[in-house]
Amino acid sequence: MVKITQKSNSPESIVIITEKPLSPETIVNRVKARESGCVVTYVGLIRESSRGKPVLSVAYRDREGKAGNRLKEIADDAKQKWQLSNIAIYHRIGELKVGDINLVVAVASAHRQDGFLACQHVIDQFKKRLPTHKKETYQDGSSFTQGN
Repeated sequence: MVKITQKSNSPESIVIITEKPLSPETIVNRVKARESGCVVTYVGLIRESSRGKPVLSVAYRDREGKAGNRLKEIADDAKQKWQLSNIAIYHRIGELKVGDINLVVAVASAHRQDGFLACQHVIDQFKKRLPTHKKETYQDGSSFTQGN
């Protein structure tokens, strides 16, 4: 498990990469603060079909050991652009099955607009800069890989 946290006078950044199942409620409780008016969350799931094929599994690997730092950069970027209380990015790695949670983003802010914009930004940057190696395996035995 990779764990990166930053606590100071600025909002807290929590980045966790783990093979353990993710609990969105636990993550929400970790980021909410007294000044928060909301916690905007995104829960990413392994879907049953991708690229027109039924999915058997999706495996995420942090082969270079740099995924935590990449996610921290994404969190820091969001903190600079919007007024946030705290932000958390939890990414599950290992072999996941259809329906498993692979990503939870939780953004606490005083106002919902900042929370929604920051959460969308984090998700978009995660997809764009995929910090881990991803391998989709399909029920027909074929596979597709992308990322680091």
